[in-house]
Amino acid sequence: MSEEVILQVKEISRAFGGIKAANKVSLELARGEILGIIGPNGSGKTTLINLITGFIKKDSGSVFFKNRNITKLPPHRIADLGIARTFQVMRPYHSLPAYRNLIVPLYSPRVKRASGGKLGDRDAVAIDLLEEIGFERDAYVPYKLASSLPLGYLKRLELARCLALRPEVVLCDEVFSGLSMAEIATMVPIVEKLQMNGITIMMIEHRLRELFQLANRVIVMNFGEKIAEGIPEAVMADKKVREAYLGTEVT
Repeated sequence: MSEEVILQVKEISRAFGGIKAANKVSLELARGEILGIIGPNGSGKTTLINLITGFIKKDSGSVFFKNRNITKLPPHRIADLGIARTFQVMRPYHSLPAYRNLIVPLYSPRVKRASGGKLGDRDAVAIDLLEEIGFERDAYVPYKLASSLPLGYLKRLELARCLALRPEVVLCDEVFSGLSMAEIATMVPIVEKLQMNGITIMMIEHRLRELFQLANRVIVMNFGEKIAEGIPEAVMADKKVREAYLGTEVT
């Protein structure tokens, strides 16, 4: 993990009616690290990702990527710079085979620039990428319609669509949610491999045990505010954090 700050969020805020979904939230993401974002339901975690990636507008505050101000850029421009994100509610192209879901990002301007316009057979590239994250080529899983895939494969497909963009930063919104323990156990080394390959990751998760295996640091949110930050052990010992989770199962 580098000491270089690749993503910086400065006091971003957003209110919906009288509810402050994000209230002057600031954070820094170091190149190569895994940063966990945790907190009770409704604490503002997904709103934070939406604000960073331009899917909702900020009331105030700013976001910098590699020292460039990206505060007012639309989502597609932010993705083109190298910030990809997964969605908590997955929306694959259900009528297409799994590997064809990757064709759109593989034709993106970012990938064309990175490959010098010489990516080759994009179908083969898509299938290779799916295989890297757990799609069994010999079982023809990459060729199955997305509508027929179980949740575990849909989560992998969501992540693969991000990776097809060749991002520098990936923001993951509950990639472990709804998975069995066995499925999570196979996803953890995939995330570890992404970090080893130089990708910087921010993860929203409720599966704290598995997140703490991966995260270098953790930020805790509650009622739209950052209430704690640090290594997982220290954060979970914080009285404010324990109060925020009171009545919530901490697994």
